[in-house]
Amino acid sequence: MGFFSLFVVALMPVLETLLITAVGLLLALERLNVLGPVVRHNLNNLVFYVFTPALVAGNLADTITASSIVSLWFMPVNILLTFIIGSVLGWILVKITKTPPHLHGLVISCCAAGNLGNLLLIIIPAVCDEANSPFGDSSTCSTDGEAYASLSMAIGAVYIWSYIYNIIRAYGSKSNTDTDINDPTNSIKSSVGTSEVSESNTEALLSKDSPRSEDYEAQAELMHIGSEDKVSIFKKIKDNIKIFAEKINWKMILAPSTIATIVGLFVGVVSPIRKIMIGDSAPLRVIESSASFLGEAAVPSMTLIVGANLLKGLKKSAVSYWVVIGVQVVRYIALPLLGIVVVKAASHFGLVGSDSLYQFVLLLQYALPSAMTIGTITQLFEVGESECSVIMLWNYAVAAIFLTLWSTYYMWIVS
Repeated sequence: MGFFSLFVVALMPVLETLLITAVGLLLALERLNVLGPVVRHNLNNLVFYVFTPALVAGNLADTITASSIVSLWFMPVNILLTFIIGSVLGWILVKITKTPPHLHGLVISCCAAGNLGNLLLIIIPAVCDEANSPFGDSSTCSTDGEAYASLSMAIGAVYIWSYIYNIIRAYGSKSNTDTDINDPTNSIKSSVGTSEVSESNTEALLSKDSPRSEDYEAQAELMHIGSEDKVSIFKKIKDNIKIFAEKINWKMILAPSTIATIVGLFVGVVSPIRKIMIGDSAPLRVIESSASFLGEAAVPSMTLIVGANLLKGLKKSAVSYWVVIGVQVVRYIALPLLGIVVVKAASHFGLVGSDSLYQFVLLLQYALPSAMTIGTITQLFEVGESECSVIMLWNYAVAAIFLTLWSTYYMWIVS
């Protein structure tokens, strides 16, 4: 299959996503104001509490079985690697660009978390339905692809609400604390307190009658400084671990999507329950079909929200151009290249099998734009909302080119 044919196959789902995103952007304009702030907030709640959990639970229950979950064990590991590698690259980026402290969590999150949900659910079926698809029969490809995309979305949701949520929360709280510390009033109080302590120590030392008082003073001061340094280092490490643990919101780890993932996997893997709920002859099939029916609204709703939220990115923001460019470099150059190394190494050691579609999905997880859930989390904490919109605007605009090119190349190397 030629490179140009693969390019056309990869371009179609990306264009489909961009068209729906453009509709969301138009509906958010002030002249129409169909997707205004209040409507977006309510639609976000529907997606978070109803549509996405229904989609995750329905798809997992229908497509994941006990045998398939064993063969797909590497996917959660692969997604975790995308988060870890992206976080490291994001941390390097904030150090190089000297990003303001309150935006550290946002930048790291945008580099770490990809859109593992609705984009894959659009791209994979569209690629399978193309006449020139390199993945064989369209029905088999669609069934397998839906299972891969559903598991990817479910695992991605768990990682985002357990890892990304707490990163943005921790850095947002830390920046507020730093602001209080840097308050001039606090600095004055601190300096006054320090001077009082130093004066009292000096008086105590000068009152000593020992003939070698100077040596005693020097030795005592060195011992005090050395012990203070050791204590302060261990105390800082202990305090940082304690602060991070306190800032973790353990309740959000059990977000609706996480609970839906557990339920979907339980129904799909446990054979007796699967027979009762899944299949045309199942007595309780109406539950699964109702969940799937609700879940069908998740993808278009999320994509419309993406377009509506991007409107903020058209307005002025304090985010640096170098930060925006750096995020694109991480997500569309560094991560995809490292993804090839990871997946090819896993394939070489027999960890992922020989299914070309499965390898394609694993590779694609490294080349996706940032997760739009990050925007929801920044709105929740009111930290870097406009900056997030700017990053997302360019992220999804550039995706039209890079995601198509990487999809084409990935199909070429696995087929």
